[in-house]
Amino acid sequence: MSPEPNATQALTGLRILDFTQVLAGPFATQQLAQLGAQVIKIEQPVTGDMTRGLMAASSDGMSPSFLTCNLGKRSLALDLKHPRAKEIIFKLVSQADAVVENFKPGTIERLGFGYDAVKAVKPDIVYASISGFGQQGPRANQPAFDGAIQAFAGMMSISGHPETGPVRSGYFSVDMSTALNAAFSITAALFRRHVTGEGQRIDISMLDTAMMMQAPQMTAFTVNDVLPELVGNRSPTKQPTSNVFKSADGHVQIIAMKEAQVLNLFKVLGHEQDYAKYSDPSTRLKLADQINAILQPIIASQTTEHWLQTFNEVGVPVSAIQNLAQVAAEAQFEHRLAFTEINRPGGEDKVRVVSASHMANPAPPVVQSPPPTLGAHTGDILAELGYSPKDIDQMREEHLI
Repeated sequence: MSPEPNATQALTGLRILDFTQVLAGPFATQQLAQLGAQVIKIEQPVTGDMTRGLMAASSDGMSPSFLTCNLGKRSLALDLKHPRAKEIIFKLVSQADAVVENFKPGTIERLGFGYDAVKAVKPDIVYASISGFGQQGPRANQPAFDGAIQAFAGMMSISGHPETGPVRSGYFSVDMSTALNAAFSITAALFRRHVTGEGQRIDISMLDTAMMMQAPQMTAFTVNDVLPELVGNRSPTKQPTSNVFKSADGHVQIIAMKEAQVLNLFKVLGHEQDYAKYSDPSTRLKLADQINAILQPIIASQTTEHWLQTFNEVGVPVSAIQNLAQVAAEAQFEHRLAFTEINRPGGEDKVRVVSASHMANPAPPVVQSPPPTLGAHTGDILAELGYSPKDIDQMREEHLI
């Protein structure tokens, strides 16, 4: 889906002041940039966003994590502790529609850029704070990172195998879902401002997001007072016909939940005569080991491709367990906007990065530009605020920028 030349995006004309770093905050503001917002990323001079060097194969400040979380932004390198920083920040605030920060609670207030200070300059500002546990409460000042929240929020207690214990997800599940939660919350607040003329203070926590991600499991506990068990790769329903099975050359996940699917599963595997014995779901739960003893050896005797074709033909949901190389080569992405090819900043090569999570017509998400090198737009942004070249040179001499 290509953008229409003159299509106005949802956030066209809005300006976001972005104090965030690492993953959750930057990925949230990137979503806003791809919907047309102008995002100015405030970074510490010299070091910048710590993600610039995270899991990086080179020292150019363009790690994979930074590349895919900062598309379409402009970078202003500014020492927030410098006495003149307030002058610049408040000029930017006066032109901004939203401010987003993910410092440890209390930090940005000590710097002088908390909600009350910013609201005094721009009364209708949308001000979003992203943190581990929220801005108030007994754990508000507790450090948080993705794995810690996965553990604390109970996510790991429902993930893993009974034999080997809990496991964390292999990706930053809390960071990335918090980013999408933040992008939704900020966009909703901007719409509310459009309707009411009022700004809003938004408090987004990784812990709350983790609860939302586990809503069915957590609500099942709060309603039934029964703790879930580790079920490995089985469905949370514990049905033995919904599981991951080893094939001759890999693994397949089969999700046979409806009775017609379960019957066809047994038919395809040559055990139609056994279906009557296991036709009741509650019976299947009790005799799960027996059923697995029937299914696993047969599935292991044929290739993954064989089972993909065979089960698809009879309407039994099935998928290969693919690695990231296989997923990246998936032809379906040629019809989506999930990947974008950009010029690597500071180099001549092109790189492919994950970008948008949805499509829209007209005005789909668009990558406005590659991620910025540290401070790449400092001079331009300051000039737009009315500072002269002499003023900007003086700021550099003072190590303000």
